[in-house]
Amino acid sequence: MQFYPLFLNLHNKEVLVVGGGAVGARKIASLLMAEPQKIMVVEPAPGTALAPLLQNSCVHLACRPFQPEDILGKALVFAATGNRQVNELVADLCEARGILCNSADNQEKSAFVVPAHFHNGPILAAIGTQGASPALSRRLRQELEMWLDNRFTRLALVLGRLRPQLLAQGLPTEENTHIFRTLVNGPLADLLHQGRFEEARIYLATVLPEPLHPHVGDLLHEL
Repeated sequence: MQFYPLFLNLHNKEVLVVGGGAVGARKIASLLMAEPQKIMVVEPAPGTALAPLLQNSCVHLACRPFQPEDILGKALVFAATGNRQVNELVADLCEARGILCNSADNQEKSAFVVPAHFHNGPILAAIGTQGASPALSRRLRQELEMWLDNRFTRLALVLGRLRPQLLAQGLPTEENTHIFRTLVNGPLADLLHQGRFEEARIYLATVLPEPLHPHVGDLLHEL
């Protein structure tokens, strides 16, 4: 089975987590970073790991067994109970309605798997092994996170600030592409990482079109 890599926008979406034990709690903690509108948790006997997560206003607990109508209106569903039959039922119901569902104990029943991932400022890196070995995914994630450290965090922040300003200039796509690639492949990342902001300012002024020169200071503000 081959998976398609994808980053999902869950803003203003509702998510269902069936199961409130340790596995379900890990799913919820990760989901909170994506700022969904609501996370509904269905669990008749909530575990201790769930308690602190319920302090978040978007997490809502239904302290009862799963019901088929729970999946309605959900953008994403996690079947994370300790009962394989319940997880299979949740996955089958979701498949019938075209709702993406992850079954914690059955990859074959899952429409997606959650990769090992980490955040570093605006950078979100994810890595997987097509479900072959979650343990290997975690090790690769740890090594990648150690190697990456914060080398490109400031660069990502600057590029995020620059992008709407540059696109607003109405330049040809090819010219925008050339500018972004020059900034990414040039010395800017090292200059920012080392705190050499004056040199970074001069470099940006040599690469960016003249109308953006007055805004270079804003790009570097409070890095």
